[in-house]
Amino acid sequence: MIDGILIVDKEKRMTSHDVVNIVRRKFGIKKVGHAGTLDPNATGVLVLLLGKATKLSASFLNQDKEYIATMKLGEKTDSGDCEGEVISRKTVVLTDREIEKTIGDFGGELEQVPPMMSAKRVKGKRLYKMARRGICIERDPVKVFVKDIKVLELSLPLVVFSVICSKGTYIRQLASDIGDELGCGAHLTDLQRTRSGSFKLEQAVSLAAIKNMTREDLYESTIRI
Repeated sequence: MIDGILIVDKEKRMTSHDVVNIVRRKFGIKKVGHAGTLDPNATGVLVLLLGKATKLSASFLNQDKEYIATMKLGEKTDSGDCEGEVISRKTVVLTDREIEKTIGDFGGELEQVPPMMSAKRVKGKRLYKMARRGICIERDPVKVFVKDIKVLELSLPLVVFSVICSKGTYIRQLASDIGDELGCGAHLTDLQRTRSGSFKLEQAVSLAAIKNMTREDLYESTIRI
């Protein structure tokens, strides 16, 4: 048995559950879970819990997350990211200072409506499954906390920014809300989780490395509990 924590650098176009299945099947570990879903188009830190470590999932889920995100101003999509249909286009006529100030104003406690394209359950059903069937339902806003948010790079219409936030914060919704506040609309084009709790990207192993690992290699790469 291997009981512990494996930090994975998730690739794009894979669900968090895809990564869980790869590890479960390759190494024959019955109990494998994760501590916080990453969207298929997001990359970065995915905390996998192996064996007895799956019992600790609740404590890891409650920890802060850190991201580097890129959004495109001037285009709003129905999904909040680049996978959705563009529902509005506007010319971006904003100064760097206006953008930086507006983004900075999104720090602190926020009320956020969960996007339809999310794994959140409402009445037992995943929102993204309903969205894929063309169903859109009313969602109650939830309180989240953004500890820090700042612009890293401005190359309009693209804006790169960093976020440190509480669990349950949807970065795609944050980008969409920022776009609405700026009056031009926006959607998320890229997202990388650089930290989950105390686990950082520098500790993560790639999926390519995992696919070439032996059980001994996995044991050495796992943080034991």
